[in-house]
Amino acid sequence: MTSPTVSSSATSATLAKASPRSSSSDLVSEQGKTSIADGVVQKIAGIAAREVSGVYKLGGGAARAFGSIKERIPGSAGPNVSQGVAVEVGERQAAVDLDVVVEYGVAIPDLAQSIRRNVITSVERMTGLEVTEVNVSVDDIHLPEDGSDEQQESRVQ
Repeated sequence: MTSPTVSSSATSATLAKASPRSSSSDLVSEQGKTSIADGVVQKIAGIAAREVSGVYKLGGGAARAFGSIKERIPGSAGPNVSQGVAVEVGERQAAVDLDVVVEYGVAIPDLAQSIRRNVITSVERMTGLEVTEVNVSVDDIHLPEDGSDEQQESRVQ
């Protein structure tokens, strides 16, 4: 099999125009197709959202309570990084929905924008998928005087 000849100036010009991040064309090529499971995108998005200052936790009230109980079970895998994250993953695109609990005093519109930026950057860089949207739903605000989540959950039970 002979490989095509490409001049070095053409290659340099192509690389100069290329985006520094991966593109969705990396997932489907002549050599094969790469598929990424929804759970992988969920974990990446969950970790990226939690990295943003002002995010207290992810997940709705029932999901947080169940997750906290599950974490206490011996032999469990620890915290569920995809809690509060829902994704739709196609061949080349992904959409992310997040349920967030924010720290009191944080500007929610600014926080939502920071979450979107971090999630989009992380998912696109790691997977090559184009993130079409990141929907942020603020379910609660964490107040400093609320105490620990464990105290709240024991009151619920």
